[in-house]
Amino acid sequence: MNVIAWIILGLLAGAIAKAIYPGRQGGGILTTMLLGIIGAFIGGSLLSIIQTGTLQLTAAGLSIPGLIVAIIGAMIAIWIWETFVARRRTY
Repeated sequence: MNVIAWIILGLLAGAIAKAIYPGRQGGGILTTMLLGIIGAFIGGSLLSIIQTGTLQLTAAGLSIPGLIVAIIGAMIAIWIWETFVARRRTY
């Protein structure tokens, strides 16, 4: 997948994941895009583990199923990010 497709998928997945995820997440369009791209890699890798049983670092494709996988991965990335930020705020 080329870089422009990653940016489009990341922007879409990050924006939808931020809208679905409860609470308020900070960050602008760049943060949303990065979370979406990271989510595409997380979701694609988890999907490859489920399908093949082996870990392959792959990104989800630019399609409806790929977008759904990227949204789930972006929500996981948001949860991980919130866990570390909340932990830092409490100390």
